[in-house]
Amino acid sequence: MNSIGLIPMVLFSQAIAFDETIHLPQAKVVGSMSLEQSIAARRSIRAFAAKTLSIEQIGQLLWAAQGITDTKGGLRAAPSAGALYPLETYVVLPSGIYRYDPRHHELKRIVEGDRRLELQKASLDQDAVGSAPAVFVFTAVFERTAVKYRERANLYVPIEVGHAAQNLLLQATTQGLAGVPVGAFNERRVAEVVRLAKNERPLYLLPVGYPVQ
Repeated sequence: MNSIGLIPMVLFSQAIAFDETIHLPQAKVVGSMSLEQSIAARRSIRAFAAKTLSIEQIGQLLWAAQGITDTKGGLRAAPSAGALYPLETYVVLPSGIYRYDPRHHELKRIVEGDRRLELQKASLDQDAVGSAPAVFVFTAVFERTAVKYRERANLYVPIEVGHAAQNLLLQATTQGLAGVPVGAFNERRVAEVVRLAKNERPLYLLPVGYPVQ
């Protein structure tokens, strides 16, 4: 199928070499806040304290968004039409841009250095993107879904990113964190900053951090 018609840190304590793979801690499946409490407490926050996130927090947030919850079948935390998983997840941190590998619960650094201000400029200069200690970037390869569902991929993929983003935001709330969904950005510029593949489209940015008290 022709895809033209488709919709279109944290400073780690140890030194991280360029392209190093970071093995994330095992995600927790029992927390200190109920689902009902996290739903009631979740708010969109755009001002963040100058406090970094831990690697455990980063890993837990990624697991909630796209982590493997069924090791036998490879199913993920967020539902996907046909279990085709068109989404890719990146996290932009002071030390670089990392791509999440759900299969191994790992981060792979693909861009070195702090790119948050570049991402802010690509996001219509929204301060939350540049000031958050971590910005999660959801992208999609629409063809993965279109191979089975054809033009319905235009609907199914945006629905899926909404599921993943809400999972991440609710998980952030349980950790005393907050975030804000950002959909206003220049797609081409975001793709350049994150160095996306040509068939990969940015859909959603989620700046996350500790809310200013």
